[in-house]
Amino acid sequence: MKISVIIPTLNEAANIGRLIRYLMQHSNPLLSEIIVSDGGSTDDTEGCARASGCIFTRAPKRGRAAQMNHAVRFAKGDVLYFIHADALPPESYLIDIQMAIESEQYLMGCYRFEFDSPKILLKINAFCTRFRALWCRGGDQTLFVTRSIFNALNGYREDFVIMEEYDFIQRAYHKNYSFKIIPKTVLISARKYETNSYWQVQWANFTVFNMYLRGAPQQRLADTYKQMLNYR
Repeated sequence: MKISVIIPTLNEAANIGRLIRYLMQHSNPLLSEIIVSDGGSTDDTEGCARASGCIFTRAPKRGRAAQMNHAVRFAKGDVLYFIHADALPPESYLIDIQMAIESEQYLMGCYRFEFDSPKILLKINAFCTRFRALWCRGGDQTLFVTRSIFNALNGYREDFVIMEEYDFIQRAYHKNYSFKIIPKTVLISARKYETNSYWQVQWANFTVFNMYLRGAPQQRLADTYKQMLNYR
């Protein structure tokens, strides 16, 4: 087994170097490569990424879905591991994925998460990520998937500008593919809560998720989320 790590970025100079160094520090022969797929950053994301020793590519289309699909074309691994630039998986991430696929026969899966914040309300969010329900999922938890299943699902939908991970996992659930929630945590940034209240973020998430389930157009979802939150 070989695992390709894929990181979509947009103006992540503050985070990308730390993540790549961390992934390499805790690598082993299972790691095929780390690919950063950029959406046109205007900061020094490229310089920080290249200095850390990854493969850097600029996707022809901005958007996490398109950027991740673009990186898959360069990936050599038979397992794909997607992770956001502001997250840190467990040190055992490669062994965890290998065990889930080879020993437990799961085709895809994710971790739980915890925030880099001691706030009690954020611990409630983190607790919910142990459950299988779609609303408990999301890209912050990272996602591993065999290349064969990724191809069978036709990758991420590039017409999606938001909720692309939910759509991908929802399609996998509908196909009844085995999905493992590894009982370890990814450490993720609480930066969204630095400029918005906890309840403001929850209401925005609830509103947009329900709009998504009702089939609202992608641009309307994105515009609604931006209007409801002060975030990047």
